[in-house]
Amino acid sequence: METISTFAKKLWCVKKQFILVLTPLILLPLLFGLPEKEGKCLYVVLLMAVFWCTEALPLAVTAMLPVCLFPTMGILPSKKVCPQYFLDTNFLFLSGLVMASAIEEWGLHRRIALKVLKIVGVKPAWLILGMMITSAFLSMWLSNTATTAMMLPIANAILESLFGDLATLKENCKVKEETEGELLCRVSPTVPHTSSEKMKTYTIDYTLIFYKSEYQMKVWKGFLICIPYAASIGGTATLTGTAPNLILIGQLKSYFPECDLINFGSWFAFAFPLMVLFLILAWLWISFLYGGLNTRYGGQIKSKAQAEKKAEVVIDEDYRKLGPINFAEGSIAFFFILFAVLLFTRDPKFVTGWSTFFNKGYVSDATTGVIIVSILFFFPSQKPSLSWWFDSRASNTPYVPLLSWKKAQECVPWNIILLLGGGFAMAKGCEESGLAAWIGAYLQPIAQVPPAVAVMFITAFLACFTEFASNTATIIIFLPVIAELAMFVKVNPLYFMIPATTGCSFAFMLPVSTPPNSIAFASGHLLVKDMVKTGFVMNILGILSVSLAMNTWGRAMFSLETYPDWALLHLLVNDT
Repeated sequence: METISTFAKKLWCVKKQFILVLTPLILLPLLFGLPEKEGKCLYVVLLMAVFWCTEALPLAVTAMLPVCLFPTMGILPSKKVCPQYFLDTNFLFLSGLVMASAIEEWGLHRRIALKVLKIVGVKPAWLILGMMITSAFLSMWLSNTATTAMMLPIANAILESLFGDLATLKENCKVKEETEGELLCRVSPTVPHTSSEKMKTYTIDYTLIFYKSEYQMKVWKGFLICIPYAASIGGTATLTGTAPNLILIGQLKSYFPECDLINFGSWFAFAFPLMVLFLILAWLWISFLYGGLNTRYGGQIKSKAQAEKKAEVVIDEDYRKLGPINFAEGSIAFFFILFAVLLFTRDPKFVTGWSTFFNKGYVSDATTGVIIVSILFFFPSQKPSLSWWFDSRASNTPYVPLLSWKKAQECVPWNIILLLGGGFAMAKGCEESGLAAWIGAYLQPIAQVPPAVAVMFITAFLACFTEFASNTATIIIFLPVIAELAMFVKVNPLYFMIPATTGCSFAFMLPVSTPPNSIAFASGHLLVKDMVKTGFVMNILGILSVSLAMNTWGRAMFSLETYPDWALLHLLVNDT
C-alpha cells in the first residue's frame, strides 16, 4: 500500500509532463473518425483546451500553437494565422493596459479609492459598498488582479482599526463548544468554582465576547470577499476591462465583418447599467450574509463610536499621506478622462460620434487608444518652468515623462496579448475549417428551447466552466460554437454571444477560479466553503441580471428580436 502511495505521489509530481505526452496520443482518433478538416481543427482545439485548463504549458505558449499546427496540418495557411495575433482589438487592449500602468505609476488609483471610502463612511454596510464601488470602478480600467491587490491592504488596515487584532478575534471565536467551567477558567482562573453566581456572571460575559467576536469575524470576511467579486463584476463594464470582452469584439469582426454594433461606447451603454444592477444585488447579498446590513459591530454604543472614529482616522491619515494632488496625478487624471470620453463618443450608435469627421471605417477604438497613450510617453510629469526661458539664472524643471517604455514593459502582461491572439487564431481556424458549423449542427435540441431560456442556460454553463478554467480560455473555446448555434436556430448571434461573454467573468465559487479570488483566499482569513456559499448565489444573481439586461435594454439597443442582415451575409458567403 505504501509503495502504491509513493508511486501515486511521483506520478502527481510529473502530471504536467504526462498530460503533454498523453493528450496528443489520446486525441489521435479524431484525425481518422471525423471529416478531414473538421477533425484536424477539433484535434487542435481540444489539445489547446486541455493544455489551457491544466496549464500543462504556460497559457501564452499554448496560445501560439495555432502558428505551427494550423499550417502544418493543412487547416489554415500561416499568412492567415499570424495576423490574428495583432488585430486592432489587441491594440485597444494594449492601450488600456498602458493607461492602467500610468495610473498605477503615479498612485492615482489609491487616491480614488481612499476618497470614495471617505465619502461613504465607516459603518459596515456602507463601507462594504464603498469597497465594492471602488473595486468595480478601478477594475473597469485596471486589471481585476491589480485592483484586488491594491484594495485588500486598505481593507485590512480599516478592519484592524474597527475590530482590533485578527488573531484575538479568531481566538475568541474558538470557545463556543467549551463548558462553563472551561470558560470561567479562561476568564479568571482565580475565581472559586464553587461560586455559582460568579460562574454564571463570567460565563455570560465570555459568551457575549464570543458572539461579538463571531459577528465581527463575519463582517471581516464580508469585507475581504466583496473586493475580488466587485473587481470581477466591474471588469465587464468596459471593453478593455477584461479579456473576454475583447475576444467577443475580435471574433465578431472575424465572423461578421459587416456587424458594427459593438464598440467601446455601445458596449459601455449596455454593460454599465448591468454592472451597477449586479453590484447592488451582490452588495445586498454579501451584506446580508456577513452581517453588514446590521450597521453595527456587536458592541456597546460607546465602543462602536470609538471604532468608527479609529477607522475614520486610518482613512484620513492614509489620504493625508498622499499629499495634495500633484502635476503628474492631475495630468494622468486628465488623460484618463479624455481616454474614456473619446472612446465612448467615437461611435456610440445612439448619437452621432466624432468619427464622422474622418473617412468612414478608418478610425477605430484602437486608433483612439493608441493616440492617447502615446502622449503619455512624452508629456512631462512635472510642471515646466516658464521662468527658465526668461531668466538665465533660473533652474529648469527636470524633464521626466509621465510614463517610460521600461515601466510599460514591466507592467503590461504581454502573455495576455498572446492569449488574445491565440483566441482569434483558434476562432479563425474553427470558422474556415467548418468545425464551428459542424458542431452547431449537432446542437439541434437547443433549437426547441425558447431563446430566453437558452440565454440563461448558456450564461450558467459558461459561469460554471470558468470556475475551473481561465475566463479567456473559456470564451475562446466556446464563442465560435455559440455563434454557429445562434445562426443554426435563426437567432440574432449577439443574443447568445453577449451573455456568454459576460458569464465568463462570473467566477465566484472557488479560490482557483480567478486571480482576485486567489489573492483574497491567500490572506488566510477565508475558507473554501465561504467562497462556495457566497459564490453560488452570486452566480445565480449574475445569470438573472444578464437575462434581464438582454431582454430589456439590450434587446432595444442591439435589435435582438430581428435576424440581422450581417448574419445572413455570413451564411451566404459560407454557402458559396
